Amino acid sequence: MESIIIEIEHLKKSFGSNKVLTDINLQVKKGESVAILGKSGTGKSVLIKCLVGLLEADKGSIGILGKNISDLDENGLNEIRKKIGFLFQSAALYDSLTVRENLEFPLRNFPPKSEDELNAIVLEALQNVNLKEAIDKMPSELSGGMRKRVGLARSLILKPEIMFYDEPTTGLDPITSKEISRLILEMQRKYNTTSIIITHDVECARIASNRMVVIDDGVCIAEGTFKELSKSENKNVKAFFE
Repeated sequence: MESIIIEIEHLKKSFGSNKVLTDINLQVKKGESVAILGKSGTGKSVLIKCLVGLLEADKGSIGILGKNISDLDENGLNEIRKKIGFLFQSAALYDSLTVRENLEFPLRNFPPKSEDELNAIVLEALQNVNLKEAIDKMPSELSGGMRKRVGLARSLILKPEIMFYDEPTTGLDPITSKEISRLILEMQRKYNTTSIIITHDVECARIASNRMVVIDDGVCIAEGTFKELSKSENKNVKAFFE
């Protein structure tokens, strides 16, 4: 039986009178890639922040790697976060550091034994995203797609058990979006990473995920494969496929 890596039960989160998440239930198995689709303002990013403990849920429970997030102190949360990679919308590179230095940054708390080993880890990470030639460039010298690929390489450099992607194709042209989506799929298969992809890009979800979940009005209104959801009669689900 496949183990459950992420388990969300009856999750609720409001900001004052604004109810963002009203009853979220979701299980994600080891090695699975789940895309969470929803219009802007449906709470997709709030959900991710709750999962990593940046926001405290009002009600419900979040289990990650067998731990209930609400039971953990800051040290316990940090131990869980060490096993999670995160690709931000903007790629969040340090503009004053070269690509090499950006990739070395997550390794500061886990220093390799030698300079050669450090170099090998960085080169492997860049090879994974086909960007070895950019190792000594500054982020300002890179295109949006290249920055996103470097961000992906940095997120995966510690080989996390779980990856969270927050709108990974936002701001990219359709061709580059497909390249990033395929890279996400390749990395998930290579490292058997458990992934949650927050997106409104159905093509990204189709390429990079095994399963799709649609959120509307703070609840999961549908889930299934791309083929299953594309046949849905729910008007809020159909809107993504038209």
